[in-house]
Amino acid sequence: MALSGHCSEDKVSLHDSQGTKAVLTLNSFEKGGSGGGASECDGEFHSDDTLIVALSTRWYNHGEMCHHKINIFGNGRRVNALVVDECDSSRGCPNNVVDASKAVWEALGVPKKDWGELDIFWSDA
Repeated sequence: MALSGHCSEDKVSLHDSQGTKAVLTLNSFEKGGSGGGASECDGEFHSDDTLIVALSTRWYNHGEMCHHKINIFGNGRRVNALVVDECDSSRGCPNNVVDASKAVWEALGVPKKDWGELDIFWSDA
């Protein structure tokens, strides 16, 4: 779990958070998972038990966000996750997506039955 980010249990109101509005989606970064191929940042697959994300092409910015940590504010919580991939807008990914591992969804305390899409804010950590 060398790539896992830090989860904060801080309760954060979306009204108080600073950041960019986005939609959190669910992705698997494991071999054979929904993410398809290996991560763009390092050519590796990653455990879905780590706090990792892919950013839409415009935010990924030609790899400039690779291995940067971001804060994700959603469901009244804040989570710190590592950018490991691009959600490629030329392949149908909307331009407002933070595509997250199941670990991010769990850390945000979202009930599994509600996983799929969640309005969030995110910022550089």
